[in-house]
Amino acid sequence: MSSIVPPPRPDWALFLDIDGTLVDLAPTPEAIEVSADLPALLERLAHRLAGGLALVSGRRLSDLDRLFAPFRFPAAGVHGAERRDALGGLHCAGLTSADLEPARAELRRFVSRHPALRLEDKGRSLALHFRQAPGLESAVREVLDRIRASLPADACLQPGHCVIEVKSGSSSKRGAIEQFMQELPFAGRIPIYLGDDLTDLDALAYAQSAGGRGIFIGPEPRPGCDWLPDPAAVREWLRSLDEQ
Repeated sequence: MSSIVPPPRPDWALFLDIDGTLVDLAPTPEAIEVSADLPALLERLAHRLAGGLALVSGRRLSDLDRLFAPFRFPAAGVHGAERRDALGGLHCAGLTSADLEPARAELRRFVSRHPALRLEDKGRSLALHFRQAPGLESAVREVLDRIRASLPADACLQPGHCVIEVKSGSSSKRGAIEQFMQELPFAGRIPIYLGDDLTDLDALAYAQSAGGRGIFIGPEPRPGCDWLPDPAAVREWLRSLDEQ
């Protein structure tokens, strides 16, 4: 089955998820590899789009800056709880680190009993990874359901690829893109979003509803979306845009 992607336009606003979209998934978040040419490629594409390119990720902004150094792109991190606009202004919303302290302590105790699990502490969210212990998924869900009752009303549980995250229900990738689209250089452009996970579905739907395109990344197409099969295909597609 061939991939399906839209033809490029100079008035795009390009929004890019990271893990599973720009880079291949890895056993742990720290183990991902960013291809050597990717940061500079994104910088060139951002220039061609007059700055209309942003990263949108579950990762923290500090992680994105480290991965794509020396460049600092407009970006949304922690599923929209952190956002850096095109002028470098920082916007934070949703749960604070203090809000999550009871859950943090309980999850650390839980992970200490199950070394194959990994707790990723992002400050404003907590992600419990079970990629290396898929048989523990039921136990992970059980402990997170129990913890949820002790958290602020805004807290929610967000599933993903072998991970469940405690995050703010009022922050999302879609919300971050909507905010970007109200600001220069994104305002008035056509939103194009690339994502691969459950956390990306609302952003994919927003891009479609706003007159743009949602490009789903995965082994099989998703109804209503354009499609690329894997991050290698995404990188090749981005290189083709750079050459046009």
